[in-house]
Amino acid sequence: MSMNDRIVSVDSRDWARPIAGLVPELEAGKVLFFPELRFELTPDEARLLRADVREEKSRNISLRNDGVLAGAAVQGDEKARLAAMIGRFRTQACALIDAIAPAYKPALRLAPTSYRPTQVESRVQSWRADDRRLHVDAFPSRPNRGERILRVFTNLNPDGEPRVWRVGEAFEGIARRFVPRARPYSAWQARALKALHVTKSLRTEYDHLMLQLHDGMKGDLDYQRDCPQVTMPFPPGSTWVCYSDQTAHAVMSGQFMMEQTLHLAAEAQVNPAASPLGILRRVTGRPLL
Repeated sequence: MSMNDRIVSVDSRDWARPIAGLVPELEAGKVLFFPELRFELTPDEARLLRADVREEKSRNISLRNDGVLAGAAVQGDEKARLAAMIGRFRTQACALIDAIAPAYKPALRLAPTSYRPTQVESRVQSWRADDRRLHVDAFPSRPNRGERILRVFTNLNPDGEPRVWRVGEAFEGIARRFVPRARPYSAWQARALKALHVTKSLRTEYDHLMLQLHDGMKGDLDYQRDCPQVTMPFPPGSTWVCYSDQTAHAVMSGQFMMEQTLHLAAEAQVNPAASPLGILRRVTGRPLL
C-alpha cells in the first residue's frame, strides 16, 4: 500500500448527507479528507479568529457538554458568540459522524469541543508533549481501556494557511515495531498510580502499551525521520476525520482550527478486530484488559 492511500478524499459539501462505504477506511486508521466541507462563519464569528480570545494559560478554548466555556479570555457578547460558534460546530461534526457511520450513533460518547486559535509553530513543549512528532494519541492520566478516540477537525484559517500534518504508517506496523521495545506492564504500579490519583482510573496493560507506543514513537528521532509517512496540508475550508489513537499523525503548522472528539467502545465498531485493542491483542497474544 502506498502512503498516499492513508488519506481518503471525499467529495461532499453537506455535513449531514449520508455517505456509504467509508467505515472500513476509517476503521483501518486512514484519514477521511473532505476538501470542500467548510464550516461557515458569520461576520461576527470571523472576528473571533484572533489569538487573544484564548487565555494565556490555556492550550485551547473548549465547550463542555454542560455548556460551560473554558479557556476563553473574552467576556460578554464575544464570549457568547464564541460559545455559540463552537456549539454549532459540535452539532455539524456529530451530524458528519452520523452520516459516515450511522451504526455508531447509539454507542458514541461526546467529549468537549475545542477551538484552537494558537499557532502550532510557536508552541514550546517537551519532546513527550510535542505534537510535531509522529504519534498515536494516549494520555498518561486518563486510561481508556480500549475506548476509541474519534476526531473531526476543520481549518478556519482566514489567511489561506493550511493545517499541515504528517501521517504515518498503519497501526499494525507501529505495534510490531514498538511493542517488542515496551517496558513490561506492572499491575502493582498501576494500582499505586490510581491510589495516588496520578491516573483517574486503573491503567490496564492496553493503556500501558498505548503510552509505550506514543512515547516510543516520539522519542525515536530516526523513526520520525525515516518511517513511512506523507505530508498533508489541509487547506482552509476543509474538514478531516480520523481515529487519533490509531492514525499516526504529527501537526507541523497552522492556526485557527475547530475539533470535536467522540469516544466509542472498541466492541461497538463495525469491525472490532481493526481497533488498536484488537491489533495489540493479536500482536501480544494477551487480553490486555
